[in-house]
Amino acid sequence: MQKLVILQSMWAMERRHTDGLERSLEENVQKIVGAGFDGISMSVSDSALFRRATQLLEPGNNAIEAQCFPRTVDDLKPVLDLCASVGVHHLDIQADVRPRRIADCIPLLDGWQRLAEQVDFPVYLETHRDRMTTDLYFTLDLLESRPALMLIGDLSHFMVGREFSVPISEENHAFMHQILDHCWAFHGRVASREQVQIEISFPHHRPWLDIFLGWWEYGFRSWRRRAGPDDSLAFVCELGPKPYAITGPDGNDTTDRWREALTLKDYAKTLWDTTAM
Repeated sequence: MQKLVILQSMWAMERRHTDGLERSLEENVQKIVGAGFDGISMSVSDSALFRRATQLLEPGNNAIEAQCFPRTVDDLKPVLDLCASVGVHHLDIQADVRPRRIADCIPLLDGWQRLAEQVDFPVYLETHRDRMTTDLYFTLDLLESRPALMLIGDLSHFMVGREFSVPISEENHAFMHQILDHCWAFHGRVASREQVQIEISFPHHRPWLDIFLGWWEYGFRSWRRRAGPDDSLAFVCELGPKPYAITGPDGNDTTDRWREALTLKDYAKTLWDTTAM
């Protein structure tokens, strides 16, 4: 039976408050598990820290999204070895290169794909600014060249990158639907056309929230049609700390990001239930 796994970003657990206090790794993992998340999303840049975090997860709360930032094909090899030794739900590639031509991307994509075929977990390419996928049109061209490319949809980057006018045109919705039809996991964050992360609890931001809920609903339905009967879809609550989070004159978040992450988790569950109908 298809299922949804909702993960919490470890990066999003950073407070970066002016009081200088941060929770320990153990406290963060305990907080995530206690709130009913199915696991975590975390960078593998510090492999020892990554291993420590995964060892803290309890049975039943052990879905892991590993994140990496390769610049070459060979950069992916040690990451795959690490993920294979730990056991992950999937690996997220943020391609830390910025080619101006599609032809320059192909050797990297094909090389990463060859390596990904050697492991038993999925490897996805994230849509993200200042990466290979920084631009919506460029990413659509990548998909034309490699239709089997499997994406993680962080749609906030395309919203702010293209600075869509509202109401969003049917043409732009169609472009986003092309992206969503290639998404195999999602990062949850709501953007406006000017900010990459806005406060979802503010009533005047509801129009932006509704846009993203509509895109995620389309993406969930698309995934259900493409995925196998026993596959699981990962949705990562990724409300980042400042400077992603908007701050007030005191230098601190304008909202409680943890509470908003829990709200986002509830929205994802509701959308999942809705798309089952």
